[in-house]
Amino acid sequence: MRKPPLRAHATTLAALVAVAAATLSGAAHAQSSVTLYGTIDTALVYANNAGGKHQVEMNSSNVLGNRWGLRGYEDLGNGLGALFLLENGYSSSTGGFQQGGDLFGRQAYMGLTSKQAGTLTLGRQYDAVVDFVTPLIAGAQWATYLGGHPGDLDNTNNDYRSNSSVKYTTPTWNGLRVSGLYSFGGVAGQFSRNAIWSLGAGYTHGPLTLGAAYVHVEDPNFSYFGNNATSSATASNMAASRVYSGYASAGSEQIVALGGNYRLGAVTLGAVYTNTQFRDLGAFASLNPRGYSGAAKFHNAELNLRYLVTPSLLLGAAYDYTHGYGVNRVNYQQGDLGATYILSKRTQVYLVGLYQHASGTDSSGQAAVANLNGLSASSTPNQLAVLTGITHKF
Repeated sequence: MRKPPLRAHATTLAALVAVAAATLSGAAHAQSSVTLYGTIDTALVYANNAGGKHQVEMNSSNVLGNRWGLRGYEDLGNGLGALFLLENGYSSSTGGFQQGGDLFGRQAYMGLTSKQAGTLTLGRQYDAVVDFVTPLIAGAQWATYLGGHPGDLDNTNNDYRSNSSVKYTTPTWNGLRVSGLYSFGGVAGQFSRNAIWSLGAGYTHGPLTLGAAYVHVEDPNFSYFGNNATSSATASNMAASRVYSGYASAGSEQIVALGGNYRLGAVTLGAVYTNTQFRDLGAFASLNPRGYSGAAKFHNAELNLRYLVTPSLLLGAAYDYTHGYGVNRVNYQQGDLGATYILSKRTQVYLVGLYQHASGTDSSGQAAVANLNGLSASSTPNQLAVLTGITHKF
């Protein structure tokens, strides 16, 4: 067989180069982008009582939840853009997945965005508490995951996501932003079963930041607490903390959250209030061994302070009070002190001390014990923890 002439090869190569150039030109015009990003956070933790013994361990996802993700955007023209986000949570101390082993357990969504009309997204997403109130608590700023509210009752520590959700967020109008979310339960013939919906708003003006949110959850043991691939479809998914483990039979859950902070020079003062209610206890009889009925309710109030001593050194203090009422009466008091030293825009080191005291009767029907987030429960009403670590963003 005769080989094609060299001129034919040259013509074909020129055509391919022209097509590639046109493709790259179109991509550049569309201003498409995909970004890889992440954080890694690891610390050494000492607890004076974890199950009755002193404990020293390595912990991850403290100031920032460990993650790596892909963020994409495509300019569709006329102010409209397509976006997606896939975000994995992992443990830097073991290398394993977090969020129940889900590959993209932190977030996974796609949608459309417009500067004039707002943003519409679909997938696994955060509710309004996480969007608007979580940034105002000490645990999300400097006090670490251990400094969150007891049991993360109100999801201000961002433990729970909403699967199969549709979310709309408005553009920012003079500092105000509003968002609404609905998560489909996916149960045939029962539209509201396992459904979640939330509404929230945030406002920023100068030194003032405010946030408010409402979340309503149907069948929380299966929809909110059981939102991972390894979650049980029949047993309790709420065993992680005695603060709420006895309320797995609830037919619904409601969270109301309000918060704000105000910056006065180098000092920022903050306050957050939440009310969480596990309603219709006994709706799932097999998850109600204590025969609870009615509702278990919790008030939570936090005061926090940040002081930027220098551009590199931050000091923090916080006090949190939780009062449970309704089915059981219980109180948790917690104090946090911390220091963060900023080494660069990407890297910081921190030292945090936390103390919690419990009293009354918890959800298990027993005398309440202290249980700082992320640690094994104390065998007594008191628990003290100190951790020091490093955080890096990439």
